Amino acid sequence: MSAYGRELSLGKRNGAATALALALAALVSACDNGDAKSDVARPRLENGSIVFPQDSPQLGSFATEPVRESAPRQLRLPGRLVWDENRTVRLFPAFAGRVIHISVKTGDRVKSGQTLAMLASPDFGQAQADARRAQSDFALAEKNLNRLRELYAAGVSSRKDLITAEADYARAEAELARASGKVRLYGGGGESVDQNFALASPIEGIVVERNINPGQELRPDLQLANSPAMFIITDPSRLWVQLDATESQLASLKRGQTVRLHSSAWPDESFEANVETISDFIDPASRTIKVRGAVVNRDKKLKGEMFVTGELPDVPRAGMQLPERALVLSGGSYYVFVEESPGRFAWSEVKIEGVRDGFAGVVSGVNLGQKVVVEGTLLLHRLYRQLAGGAPA
Repeated sequence: MSAYGRELSLGKRNGAATALALALAALVSACDNGDAKSDVARPRLENGSIVFPQDSPQLGSFATEPVRESAPRQLRLPGRLVWDENRTVRLFPAFAGRVIHISVKTGDRVKSGQTLAMLASPDFGQAQADARRAQSDFALAEKNLNRLRELYAAGVSSRKDLITAEADYARAEAELARASGKVRLYGGGGESVDQNFALASPIEGIVVERNINPGQELRPDLQLANSPAMFIITDPSRLWVQLDATESQLASLKRGQTVRLHSSAWPDESFEANVETISDFIDPASRTIKVRGAVVNRDKKLKGEMFVTGELPDVPRAGMQLPERALVLSGGSYYVFVEESPGRFAWSEVKIEGVRDGFAGVVSGVNLGQKVVVEGTLLLHRLYRQLAGGAPA
């Protein structure tokens, strides 16, 4: 707003305040000065209602609005976007070693099984050697078993020797499966013992974080719980949104419902998310309930760690609503002035349930369609207290 606009707005507000003060002074003067007007011309208190003469100029100071049915409301929950952990991997070193080559950089798309980095690892070399030794032992046990079977069939070897050979064969076979399986698990193959450990991606996705450098020494036994992963790979076409809800909003939340997400990066767009989980406990620090949803992000407009606002329909609690401006707080309770007829305003206590977007949900105290005063409530309240003898209303 320009400086001229601000001055104009301030001038209007000051003018309105001055007019209200003059009207109040006129009413008080009219009430106090019995010689100026007759009792009939003055506002009076009648059965708890303020009654103005039909020709009273002060009636122009008041404005009313009807009590309406409650409109559908929207909950607004703060939140942020995070990676979908079902489509994200964090890679930590399985063997100690030195980084000798890095094949990818942050932002690269990789395929499942693609090499990310190469490590020179004596520990992986030991696993390769164990696999080679197991393979040799298995071959020897197999030959010995076949020989003893032939000898046993010819009646030369005893049954005991055959049973021992079969047990040795079974042990060698199990050791070969274990040692070979360990090498294959981490991408090793072939029969060479080169100590080169190829760190491969287990999924297809985008490299969103890289925390290693060439020549860096890696030690799995020294990895701390909060140490960063060597690589983080995720599929950003689907993200999670984590929303914070209060206890009073819990009744409006359920699994499977749709949430509209809004971001400052895209003010003219909204994104649809589906609620998947609602926390079973309240965070003791923030006193909020964690709500998690999933959002499809095919065009990659949404980014991890982006702040968003989630909107979803609120559960209607009150069947009526009235403007917040009509409320008068007095003695710890809320009241309104109801226009019973032209020039007649009744002081009525109301029970409300929540105020949002300038409207208060009403549980009791007024009826649907009744008109309540939204301008001039302060004037009426002061006049009501004066006519009631100064006692607090």
